[in-house]
Amino acid sequence: MVRALIFKGWLLASLWLVSAVHAKTETNTAAEIGAVPKGPSDGAIMTRKDARAITLKIPAPRGMIVDRNGEPLAQNAVAYQIALQFRQFEKADRAFVIDWARTRLNALAETRKDLEPKTDDELYDHYLHRRWLPLLVSGQIAEKEAMSLESKLPSGVVLNPLYRRHYPEGDLAAHVIGYAGSVGKLPTGPINFNEPLWEESEGRSGLEKIYNAQLTGEAGMKKLLFDENGNKLLEEQVKRPRPGGTLVTTIDLKWQRLAEKILRGGCKRGAFVVVDVVTGEVLVMASRPTFDLNSFIPGISTEAFKQLQEDPSQPLFGRAFQSAYPPASSFKPIVALVALNNGVVTEDSTIYCPAAISIGRTVFKNWSRGPEGSINVKRAIARSCNTWFYQVGIDIGPTSFLTLARRLGFGEKTGLPLIGETPGLVPNDEWMLKHEKRRILDGDTANLSIGQGSLLASPLQVAQAMAGIANGGALPKMRLISQVQDTRGRVVQAPVPERKNTLGLSENAVQVVHQGMSDVVNAGGGTGRSAGLGYAELCGKTGTAQWGPKSKNQRLAWFAGFMPRANPRYAFAVLYEGRPGEGVSGGRMAAPMVQKFFQGIKGDIKEIIEPPKKALVVVNEETGEAVEQVAPVLLPKVDDAEGNEEGESLEDSVNVESDGRGVIRALPVDDVTEGGDAVPQTDANFSGSGDGGAIPALPVEEDDEVLDENVETQ
Repeated sequence: MVRALIFKGWLLASLWLVSAVHAKTETNTAAEIGAVPKGPSDGAIMTRKDARAITLKIPAPRGMIVDRNGEPLAQNAVAYQIALQFRQFEKADRAFVIDWARTRLNALAETRKDLEPKTDDELYDHYLHRRWLPLLVSGQIAEKEAMSLESKLPSGVVLNPLYRRHYPEGDLAAHVIGYAGSVGKLPTGPINFNEPLWEESEGRSGLEKIYNAQLTGEAGMKKLLFDENGNKLLEEQVKRPRPGGTLVTTIDLKWQRLAEKILRGGCKRGAFVVVDVVTGEVLVMASRPTFDLNSFIPGISTEAFKQLQEDPSQPLFGRAFQSAYPPASSFKPIVALVALNNGVVTEDSTIYCPAAISIGRTVFKNWSRGPEGSINVKRAIARSCNTWFYQVGIDIGPTSFLTLARRLGFGEKTGLPLIGETPGLVPNDEWMLKHEKRRILDGDTANLSIGQGSLLASPLQVAQAMAGIANGGALPKMRLISQVQDTRGRVVQAPVPERKNTLGLSENAVQVVHQGMSDVVNAGGGTGRSAGLGYAELCGKTGTAQWGPKSKNQRLAWFAGFMPRANPRYAFAVLYEGRPGEGVSGGRMAAPMVQKFFQGIKGDIKEIIEPPKKALVVVNEETGEAVEQVAPVLLPKVDDAEGNEEGESLEDSVNVESDGRGVIRALPVDDVTEGGDAVPQTDANFSGSGDGGAIPALPVEEDDEVLDENVETQ
C-alpha cells in the first residue's frame, strides 16, 4: 500500500511539476519574444550571426524521503526567481542595453529587497552571450507569493520557475534526514551545450547525502531554435526529466513528532531513541536542540551558518547518535546478566551491600548515604545499588561483562546510514595501557561495572543494547531504511530483519534481569517508578553520572529499557543533559519523558501488543457441552454472471478439520510474508594511579537527593 501510494503521488506530482515549469517557461518566452514567424529554413538560420540552436538540460526533481507510512519528510516544490528577459534589440550598443536593464531593475527595487546586485558588465555580457535565456536577478520565491507578484512585473521581467527542496516538518529528525544544496552557480558567457535550465542540487548531509545517487533523477532535454531577430522558431522537449527514487525510512512520523515535543518540554539538551526489538527498525531518533532544514534551502548565508556553528547548545550536533556519554547505571543489567549466566550469583543469592566499599586507597560509595543490606540481583537492579555491582563486577572480571557489552553493540557503530556516528568506547587492556599507562585494575573494574569511567556510548547504542537484552537470545541488526523505490515505484532495495550477534545467555539469566528491570518501574523502592504505565508492564533502568570536566560539575541522566515485559516489542533510551551545577537523576528527569511518550501512543501500542483473539466458546443445546469454536472467517463475495452472490466456503480457503462433533477447526498454517565525522565527546573522566586503580567518576544518586561529594580517599 505504501509503495502504491508513493508511486502514484510521485507520478502525479512529477508530471504536474514538469508541466508547470515548462508551461511557465514557454509562456514567458512567448510573451517576451513574440509570435513565431514563418521564417527561412533551419539551414539558412544556422548561417546567420544572431540565430541560435540551444540544447538545455531540464534538472530532474529529487526523490522523496518518507516515513514508514509514506508521509513526506523531504519533497519538492515549485519556486520562482525574478529574471530579465532581453529582446533582440535593433540598437544593441552597450549604453542602450544597460539602460534598458537598469530601468527595470530600478522599478523592481522599489518593491523587492531580495534583488541580487548586477554590474554593468554582467548585464551587457549576458545580452551579448545569453540573451535568449533569462537573467536571474532575485532569490527564490514561493509559488503563492510569485503568483501575486506576476501581474505587477514590468515588461521584460519574467518569473522563471524551478524545483526546490522542501522539508514539510522543518526541524524534525533534521540530523537524520540532512539537507540538499546547489551543485554550483549557473554558467556565464556563451551558452554551453546541455547546460541546466536552473541550478541543480545534491545531498549535503544525512540521508540526502548518503542516498544522493538514488534520490537524483534523470535530467530531461529541451531544444530551442531562434532566428536572427530573436524569434523562437522551435521549442522541443526531447526527453522528459525522470524524478529520483523514493527513500522509505523506518521512522514513524507520528511517534517522532511526539518524542521531539516531549524533549522540548522536558530538557534543554537531550536525545530520544525508540527501536523495534523484533525487526531492529529505528522508529524514533530525536536530538535536542535541532535546526530547521528549510533554512539551508536554497542556501544558508555565511552569517546564519556561523551562528549555528557557534551556538553553545550545538544544534547541528545529533546527540542521539553523534555524541558519546557514560552509559551510567543503564549498563548495570549487562553485569547482572553475566553474573547470572556464569553462575557467580543466582536469582535468590544475596550479597551484603554497605554504603561504601574500599578498593585499595579509594572509597567507592553507593548513590545513597545508607547501606542496602543483604540483597539479591533483582533488588540490586531495582535499587541500582552501586556497591552490589562493584563487588560482582570484580568477581566476574571486566573481560566477561565488557565482552557481552560488545556483543550488544557497544564500542562500534551500528551500521545505520548516519553521518558522524560515534563508535563509543569499550576499553580493554591495550587501550588502558596506551591512554592510562596501566592495565584494567580493580578500581577501573568497579567503575566500569556501573557504566562510568572510560566507557562511552551514544543513546542509539544504549537503545540497541536494550533491544538485545529484551530479545535475550540475539542482538537484532539495526535498520533505518525500509526500502528504496525507483521512479516507477518498484522496490530496488528492501533490507530484511537480520541477527547481528548471538548473545549466548541462558533463558533464566534473561528472565531474572527482566524481572529486576520491571521492579525498577513497578515495585516499591524502584528508581524508575515515574515511568510506570497503567496498560502495559514497562521494564527500565535509570542512570545518573558525572559528565565532563570536574570543574563544570555537570551531570546527565538516563532512562532506558523495553516494553512490554511479557513479549518485548519496543526498546528505548532517553538522555537528559544537565546544566552545570544542576542536580539531576534518571528517575526524575528521563523516566517521566518515557512515560509521557508511551502514554501518548497508548492506542497504537495496545493495538500492536494485543494478543490474538481467543476462540469462541459455544454451548451445545442438546448435550449442554461447551465447545471451543474458531471465529467465522468472512470472505469477500462476488456476483456471478447471473447476479447470484457466490463466495468461497471456509473449507475452500483454509486448511480445516472436523473434531467429530460437527465443529470445523482451522489448522495452523505458516505465516507468509512478501519476499565529515564528528569527534565523539570524550570529556575528561577521572582517573588516577594507586593500589586501587582509578578514582571513580562520581556515582551520583538514582533518586531525589543529589550528593555534593561521593568520593573519599584514604
